[in-house]
This record gives sequence, C-alpha cells and structure tokens, in this order.
Amino acid sequence: MTGTIIKGRLAVRIFVFEYVTGGGMLAEYPPPSLVDEGDLMLRALVEDLAAVPGVELVVTRDARLERPPPLPAEVVSLDGPGDFPAAWARCVGEADAVWPVAPESGGVLERIGRAVQAAGRLLLGCRPEAVGVAASKLATVRSLAARGVPVVPTHSLEGPLPAHDGCWVVKPDDGAGCLGTRIVGGAAALEAWLATLTGSERARLVAQPFVPGTPASLCVLARDGAARLLSVNLQRVALVNEGFALLGCVVNGLEEGGDPVYAALAEAVAAALPGLWGCFGVDLVVTPHGPRVLEVNPRLTTSYAGLHRALGENPAALVLDLLDPGRALPRSARGGTRVDVDLEYPCVA
Repeated sequence: MTGTIIKGRLAVRIFVFEYVTGGGMLAEYPPPSLVDEGDLMLRALVEDLAAVPGVELVVTRDARLERPPPLPAEVVSLDGPGDFPAAWARCVGEADAVWPVAPESGGVLERIGRAVQAAGRLLLGCRPEAVGVAASKLATVRSLAARGVPVVPTHSLEGPLPAHDGCWVVKPDDGAGCLGTRIVGGAAALEAWLATLTGSERARLVAQPFVPGTPASLCVLARDGAARLLSVNLQRVALVNEGFALLGCVVNGLEEGGDPVYAALAEAVAAALPGLWGCFGVDLVVTPHGPRVLEVNPRLTTSYAGLHRALGENPAALVLDLLDPGRALPRSARGGTRVDVDLEYPCVA
C-alpha cells in the first residue's frame, strides 16, 4: 500500500473502477449509452477525488473505447479480457482503497466489493451484504416495509397478485434502473402477458401497481445506519415502447425537497439497511400522500454528475470523511442549487 488514511486525507491511493468503461465488459461491446453514462460519472468522481489533498488516483480503461478527455489519474489500458486479471490485481494491490462504480444487477457490485475486502483494501462503497439485498427489488421493499418505511408494494409473480384496478409495472427483480421495465394496462392484460412467459421467466420478475405521482430520487450519504440527505432530485422519465426511460434529472430539482420528510426518509432507509455506506441513491414516487420508495441503488447514480455544483461542496470528500469514526455526519442539506443533468439516451440511473 502506498499510504495511510488519516481522517480521510493523508497519502491515499484510490483505484476508481468504473465497470462499463474500465474493463468490466471486455468480453462484449458495451452499449454507447452506458459508455456515455459511465464516463459522465467517472469524470465527476475522479475530478472530485483529485481535488482532495494527498489523493492519488488510478483508473482502468477499455482500450476499444474512445479515450476521454485527460483525467487527473493514472490510466491503465486494457486491450482484451486476458488483460483484466493482472490489471485488477495490480491496481487493487497498489491502492489503499477501491471505489467501484458498477451495477448491482447480476451480483456484479457485490462480487467486486467482496474481492476488495478479500484483498484487504478499504471499500469506498456499500457493504456487500447490503448490496445483495438492494440488488433484489422484492427483498429491498420487504426489508424497508418491515421497518415502517413507506414503499410502493412489490410482489413476486410466482403467486397470485392482489386486486388492483389500474396499470401494473413489471420489471426484473434483479435489475438496474429502467432496464427491462414494462407497463401493462390492467389485471386482464397482465395475466394475458404473463401467460406467454415460462415459469423461470416469471420467477425473475416482480410487479408493482402503477402509482401516479412525480418521479424523484434521493442522494444520500450514510455510515453504520446513520445518514445525511444530500439532495432531492426530480427525474425526467418517459414512456417508451411500453417501458420507462430516464431522460435526465434535476439535482435539487424537487420544489418540496426541503421538507423534513425527505431527510427522515433517507435516515429510515439507512437504518433499515445499515450496510449502506458512502453515497447511494433512492428511487421514489412523490404522491399526494407523501413519498413512496421504489428501490435503493447501493452505488453512485447519474445525479452524482451534478451533485458537487448542487451542494456547493465536494461529495467525494464527504465520503472520505466517513473513514474517521470520530467525525460525525454533517447535517442534511437544505435547498441548494438546481443542476440539470441531461441524458440524450435511455440509461441506468
């Protein structure tokens, strides 16, 4: 290891592993939309970390992709799948800490976290146990509901569904963002569509009643079950081909985001899943009866790209501060600058 972390500051070498652009998809060609999103978050995170005194950075890069504008980091280029094991071992072995940016679906983020811990390095992200829960929408909602957190009801498709007069939203239980979502108009249409699926296909899906309201999300900072709300974001979601697509978000864009109910919600989610650590996201719908949680994203989300400007402070530095057990979490943000994050493509967020 190259240094020692003292209050998150002194001589730290951090390996930032962005999964899509950093070699996680070397066996296939990543969709351009995911590459653009990955680069968006990678640049924001690396620039924030580089602004912290004493931090050195290394990233990996899929050599097939267009090289991004210069980053304040050492860049390790990967030409093919055979390059990955040695590059991973080197980057992890020479680092004090690893900050993964990866999807929770397919067990990807959980496996990365466990590999970092097995190597004896600091994991700058949610603990694998919490990631495993958050990777399942059904397990997440059940865990939150058991602690009294307001949620959108989520049901397995392996049994009968409760009566519901409106539309249903069907999505992969183990999925990320809008990928694979489908809106179905009513119980009869849902049953007809489900009849076209095999039992194993049904077992991988969950259904949620469509809840009218405003799509929104939270950016949250957490440690050991305690949390600070960083921002309340307005999401721009469109209906595309019977599914949903995220077109962008406005960080600090929800007019009522200063309502204490959102800080309380962030704290309740962190208390229900105490392995959430660092920055994570909560997707929700704001109804006339208050916010209802849809899912938890145990990682950075696209809104991170606008978070520094929105807060007026460095969110990556706030995460490093969590490494000092004697430093209390700062108070939850109130207000802040509205920052528009535009996406010209459907993406995971």
